[in-house]
Amino acid sequence: MTETAPFPKLERGLVAILRGLKPSEAVAIGQAIFSAGIEAIEVPLNSPDPYASIASIVGALPPTALVGAGTVLSAADVDGLHKAGGRLLVSPNIDVEVMGRAMHYGMVTMPGVFTPTEAFQAIRLGASALKFFPASVLGAAGISAMRAVLPASVLVGAVGGVSDKDFAGYKAAGVSVFGLGSSLFKPGMSVDEVAARAKAAVQAWDAAFGAA
Repeated sequence: MTETAPFPKLERGLVAILRGLKPSEAVAIGQAIFSAGIEAIEVPLNSPDPYASIASIVGALPPTALVGAGTVLSAADVDGLHKAGGRLLVSPNIDVEVMGRAMHYGMVTMPGVFTPTEAFQAIRLGASALKFFPASVLGAAGISAMRAVLPASVLVGAVGGVSDKDFAGYKAAGVSVFGLGSSLFKPGMSVDEVAARAKAAVQAWDAAFGAA
């Protein structure tokens, strides 16, 4: 492949961020989240044995699930993600080498940006979507101001300090994808607790954006 893949049409623009997930719980947690109605799952690479968790989730969920890694910082990380079968690449920054390797594999990319300069660089490098991070610092007003100068076709996501209580405000700022981390999953949570939080997030999404 010579380009990154477009961000797929999900029923809901929600990405579950499972930082700290252990491989032993990956399948059960992943299935609970997917069953609740969240189709995109990200396992940050600073989690325990993340590639094993990614491979397990990929194997357990339907091909329509968008599974991948977060905190992807190097080309070697991208290679590991590809070997694990992941298609989604999320990073806290925008890096030329990482984006180039992701393009080689045709991955869906969501690099982190914070300024207009970074946002336009990410667009030039073929980002599938922009991850405004940390969104809680920029706020909906900050993202809205930058959204006004970005191409209308660019998909904008908010990650970092965002929960299901924030959907309506960010929607007004032009955000259509949300990465949910600690509001959805923390190490030590039971499968039932994660499932309940995922269902609540889905209900909040449907209330703000319309049921899928």
